Amino acid sequence: MTHTRIGILHPGDMGISIGASAKNGGHDVLWSSDGRSAQTHARAETHGLRDAGVLAALCAASEVIVSVCPPHAAEDVAREVIAAGFAGMFVDANAIAPERAQRIAASMARAGIDFVDGGIIGGPAWKPNSTWLYLSGPRADAIAALFGAGPLRTQVLGHAIGAASALKMCYAAYTKGTTALLCAVLAAADSLNVRDALNAQWSRDSAGADQQNAKRVQSVTAKAWRFAGEMEEIAATFRAAGLPGEFHDAAADVYERLAQFKSAAALPELDDVLRALWHA
Repeated sequence: MTHTRIGILHPGDMGISIGASAKNGGHDVLWSSDGRSAQTHARAETHGLRDAGVLAALCAASEVIVSVCPPHAAEDVAREVIAAGFAGMFVDANAIAPERAQRIAASMARAGIDFVDGGIIGGPAWKPNSTWLYLSGPRADAIAALFGAGPLRTQVLGHAIGAASALKMCYAAYTKGTTALLCAVLAAADSLNVRDALNAQWSRDSAGADQQNAKRVQSVTAKAWRFAGEMEEIAATFRAAGLPGEFHDAAADVYERLAQFKSAAALPELDDVLRALWHA
């Protein structure tokens, strides 16, 4: 595709970086400002995204739409795009279970919309080789070609809808799942008055481990509200694969308890984070 018109729903921290990578390839990138925050407006203006105004106008103007939203909103966004009469190619790049991706794909197919399953691994794509968009589906190669200029990297996993989402789920099950476990471990140690002893033992095992673990727990608080839904998607993925999902159900509970730190102006104190966990 050359000079493709690409709509981004929505240009948050991740979405704006995907839009910027598309612009690097010479594509026209649009967004819908209707109902969005002042911060989103500022991001879109800074990176030269073209405002289509309302969703219906964006759908009419775009050949491709990329959905980047919290997992719980993925199907609602897809339904809104269908209702707006979109007739191009839809990429769901959200952290959702493969079965949810397949369900969205089926609804898109009924509306005559081509669907590509996507899964993003890494933070916002501002540095080369740091963020990967995995893609699957019959039209996945066409989407990968849009981002050849980088810095976002792409890899096609084949034609099966759900493969990209499955990889994302398995990857995040470990990375974000173990962070939730660490949060719970430190909170339990704090509640049981053995945190200092635990930190001392961690330091014996590996120098500086106590400080690294504390920083990891503090740092996750800003995104915990979003990770809760992702853990629920992972739990559903595991159950569908014949594995227990209860571990990630518990991880979702941990992140829900930390959702109060979403709008914190600075990194919260570790004591405050742990008490938010065991006082819940």
